[in-house]
Amino acid sequence: MATYKKRGYKPKNKVEEVEQVEESSTTAEVFNTLDEGASKTEEWVAANQKYILGTVAVIAIAILGYWAYGKYIQEPKEQEAANEMFVAQEYFNQAVNGNAAVQDSLYTLALNGGEGKYGFLEIIDNYGSTNAANLANYYAGFSYLNMSKYKEAINYLESFKSDDEMLGPLALGGIGDAFSQLDQPDEALSYYEKAAKAKDNGFTTPKFLLKAAIVAISIDKPDVAIPYLERIKEEFPKSVEFNQVDVHLGRAQAMK
Repeated sequence: MATYKKRGYKPKNKVEEVEQVEESSTTAEVFNTLDEGASKTEEWVAANQKYILGTVAVIAIAILGYWAYGKYIQEPKEQEAANEMFVAQEYFNQAVNGNAAVQDSLYTLALNGGEGKYGFLEIIDNYGSTNAANLANYYAGFSYLNMSKYKEAINYLESFKSDDEMLGPLALGGIGDAFSQLDQPDEALSYYEKAAKAKDNGFTTPKFLLKAAIVAISIDKPDVAIPYLERIKEEFPKSVEFNQVDVHLGRAQAMK
C-alpha cells in the first residue's frame, strides 16, 4: 500500500533515498513531456496562424452571408412574388368556379397576367427560387390541364415540388389525368398509383385508387384493379368513391 510522504520528508536509509530520487526524476519527466507538447502546439499555432484565422473568417463570412441573403434578399423576394401572384390566383379561382364560356379566357389571364400584375408564367420566370414560383407551377399546370393543353400541363406539374398533404398528390394525379387524355394509359396508371401512395388521407387516396383501378381495367389488368377497389371498400367507406366501387369491382372480377 502506498504511503503519503509530507513535503520535506527525509529518507531514513539508502533505499528510501534512491526511491525519492526516482520519484522526482519521473515527475520531472512527466512535466517536461507536457511542456514539450504544449510548446509544439504553440509553435504549430504560431506557424499556421494565418491559415487558422483565414479559415475561421471564411466560415464566419459564409454564415453571415447566408443569413444576410435570407434576411435581405430572399425574404423580400418571397413577399414580392406572393404579392404579384395574388391577382393571378384570383383569375384562376374565378375560372374554376365561373361560367364555362369564359373559363379559357380567365385561365389565360391567370397564366399571362392582368391588371398590371404578373401571371403564373412570369412569376416562374422572374421569381424562380421562391415558394411562390413553385406554387405557380402547380397553378399553371392545372390551368393548362383545364384548357386541354395536356403536354404543357405535364411540364408544369412535374416542376412542382411539395410534401403537402393535398397539393402533392393532386399534382401527381393531374399528370395522370393529362396522360389519360393523351391516350397514354400506362403512364396515367403509373401517376395515379404515385398519387395514391404519396399521402394517406380520406380524400386523395381513394380518389386516385379509383382512377388507377379504372385505367387498369381499361388495359386489361384486373389483377391490378381489384386490390385498389377492395382497399377503397375496406378503408374508405365514407369517401365519394366508395359508391362506385361495386360496379368497377364487378367488371374487374368478370374479366378474370
